[in-house]
Amino acid sequence: MKDKHYLTPLLEPRSVGIIGASEREASLGDVLMRNMLSAGYKGKLFAINPKHDKVHGVTCYKSVEDVPQRLDLVVIAVRAEKAPAIVDACGRAGVKAAILLSSGFSEAGPRGALLERQVIEAAHRHRIRLLGPNCLGIMRPQLGVNATFAHASALKGSIGLISQSGALCAAILDWAKPNNVGFSAVVSLGSSSDIDFGEVLEYMISDPRTESIFLYVEGIRDARRFMSALRGAARVKPVLLIKAGRHPNASRAILSHSGAPLGDDAVFDAALRRSGVIRLYNMGQLFAAANALFSHFRPRGNRLAIITNGGGPGVMAADRASDIGIPLAELSEGTIEKLNAVLPSGWSHSNPIDILGDADPERYQKALRAVLDGPNVDGVMVMLTPQAMSNPTGVAEAVIELEKTADKPVVTCWMGEELVKEARQKFNLAGIPNFRTPEPAVELFSHISAYYQNQKLLMQTPASLSHLPPPSVESARLVIEMALSERRKKLNEMESKALLAAFRIPIAQTVIARSAAEAMVLSAEIGLPVVMKIDSPSIVHKSDVGGVRLNIRSLAAVRSTYQEILDEVKRVQPDAVINGIAIEPMIQKRNGRELVVGVKRDPVFGPAITFGEGGNQVEANSDIAVALPPLNSFLVADMIRSTHIATRLGEFRNMPAVDMNALELVLLRISEMVCELPWITGMEINPLIVDENGVVAVDASITVDNVSPTADRYDHMAIHPYPSHLINTWTVPDGTTVTIRPIKPEDAELEVDFVRRLSAETKYYRFMNTMRELPPAMVARLTQIDYDREMAFVATLDVDGVENEIGVCRYAVNPDGESCEFAVVVADDWQHRGLARKLMGVLIETARSRGIQYMTGVFLANNERMLKFVQKLGFVLSNDPEDSSVKLGVLTLQD
Repeated sequence: MKDKHYLTPLLEPRSVGIIGASEREASLGDVLMRNMLSAGYKGKLFAINPKHDKVHGVTCYKSVEDVPQRLDLVVIAVRAEKAPAIVDACGRAGVKAAILLSSGFSEAGPRGALLERQVIEAAHRHRIRLLGPNCLGIMRPQLGVNATFAHASALKGSIGLISQSGALCAAILDWAKPNNVGFSAVVSLGSSSDIDFGEVLEYMISDPRTESIFLYVEGIRDARRFMSALRGAARVKPVLLIKAGRHPNASRAILSHSGAPLGDDAVFDAALRRSGVIRLYNMGQLFAAANALFSHFRPRGNRLAIITNGGGPGVMAADRASDIGIPLAELSEGTIEKLNAVLPSGWSHSNPIDILGDADPERYQKALRAVLDGPNVDGVMVMLTPQAMSNPTGVAEAVIELEKTADKPVVTCWMGEELVKEARQKFNLAGIPNFRTPEPAVELFSHISAYYQNQKLLMQTPASLSHLPPPSVESARLVIEMALSERRKKLNEMESKALLAAFRIPIAQTVIARSAAEAMVLSAEIGLPVVMKIDSPSIVHKSDVGGVRLNIRSLAAVRSTYQEILDEVKRVQPDAVINGIAIEPMIQKRNGRELVVGVKRDPVFGPAITFGEGGNQVEANSDIAVALPPLNSFLVADMIRSTHIATRLGEFRNMPAVDMNALELVLLRISEMVCELPWITGMEINPLIVDENGVVAVDASITVDNVSPTADRYDHMAIHPYPSHLINTWTVPDGTTVTIRPIKPEDAELEVDFVRRLSAETKYYRFMNTMRELPPAMVARLTQIDYDREMAFVATLDVDGVENEIGVCRYAVNPDGESCEFAVVVADDWQHRGLARKLMGVLIETARSRGIQYMTGVFLANNERMLKFVQKLGFVLSNDPEDSSVKLGVLTLQD
């Protein structure tokens, strides 16, 4: 396709103007001009400053409007108060993109915030895309662009670096050059007032010069776009991320630095797990992971084997592995037999594998070969301490030779300095990660292993629960609307359980008694024994105020307990509003485990689901797993497995294993609830009791709030759920039934087979080339969509129980958010049967319902059949002013 990314003027500028260009030494304008000239920029460079005629030999213009051509990019290096007028002038001059380096905007207080609003208003008015303010600028080494005021330049390479901190950019650049690490692009976002992470990430996905991406994040403004772009990037390229502000004190500093909204770090971590990225915590880890990515370091799991010639260092490595949850590989009987055959009898006979202090290169190599061949090993850490009999360089050579043919990653730790220097150099040349101490070596294995595990989580697209009884969403909404109409945001226990019941979650039935006599009648109806609990919107934890009594076995006890609870609550919290006493059956499960399931609303990422051990100690319990909805069975199992309570859900202390299917279903239903009920801001089910026979929600508390209606029913979600409500069927006149549904990641093989079966002519008209096979990166791009800013429908046919794809259509929303571009292709043997028209009808209606204003298309001028087809749909065609072989089409979607 001929289309270029809309950030091309910023990141691939053919002409650049420096506003504030100067020869005053060390000024911003001086450093910018020197950097651009020394970088060897091949495009047209213009200096702009009313005080000069020439700057560093480049003709200088008084104003951007005096430059004799339209500029792709201007770099603004002037005081903050001048910026609004300059951006306005750039707009009049037809500038497409601008970088605002200056500080003194929102981070400087109310006056700066006003200036920033004025700058952004001017940029939007003229459709200029703005990077900054308060940023370092950009570098594109292969294009000779260094539009920064950094003192270090960048080598040409394949890393795309995006950072909210200019200082961190400068530090990475300073490290990279002597370590021979190069960059495809360096982008400093600054305050991200206009261009944010998501948009630059989207550019780097399709940038052929970028093979891996580094991010330094302080805060996220648009979680949906960030997640969409991050997940899209991680599907095709390794993404490494450092998140600053993990603790409250640091978060306050970030708020004053970037002004980005702050969220819970546990929720951010859950978002990254769903994004398939590597999260790192310091610069050392970043640099180590960068080196690992340039080698063929590809772990398949996280079971680590440690080979060492010293017991102490091996124990240090094992301790660090235990600290960060990396399991040491259990050596199989076959592996132990092989090691017994090649090692002295005194070896450790366990992992860490201590092969003794006199180990020579041959012993190391034989031990490493035996371990790499082991069935329970996902990676090996080889350690050496220089002892009297050691040969550090010889051992390194032996490891390098064996690593060339290994199908598992090898990381090395040669401790010491002078005696092991040559060995480290050899590891560097061979691309094998190497360290001076054990801990960072284990951390590297952990991070890269987590990356491949997170890639599995990334691929998960929660399917519909349509095979189960449907929830009563409407009745749940009515309960919420009733509470909100009464200006209540906290549902009482009966209302909370009504919501759970509407989503088919088993509950302990609850009724409210408003007198002791009514309490006795209701208890008799429910059946003794019962639980009695205070019902009050003023009280969060009932047991803290004496508001709970368990196992009440007689009606006389019910009568006396009613008054006891009221008296105790009034004594502890005299101003509490009391509705009555809740009565429910006493749930007695001898093998029951008490769990807590919750929902919290993060200010950045929206609803997050929590899971862990329940009961009275839940507040003090830090063993809580957090996951972003929507969930599926794989994600739920991963969530449960990540908690300590998971070990007690199987057979435990003479208790049978719990009904995991019932537990997983509750978490899936909770996920469904938060997707379908955007009013929910918080939830706690505690305890949720599960045993071998099932699960029951004993106590529940839900908070809600008003939400504004939007075109997208899932606007409150950071990750758009699979839109199962868009699945439908179409019956062809001959009686054949075709399923039309949104595409899923699992459709990759279906899509590859579909394209493989297309004729050369059909491929040419769809892809503008006659490729035989879809490249893997394109398959991922076509099937793993976010359902928010793009949509794709496949038409499938069931042939003897096997699903076959016979057509596909899709649209992608353009950066303006108002228009989308579409594509459609139908199998050759299904053309002229109305399928293309049916697919386009579904696509157009979906785009219209999302509030998109226009649908656009690009067509080959010689594709007469397609041109007639889209005209019948209502598209207005025009010639492409830049390419006579192409026609452009526009369809108005909204009246």
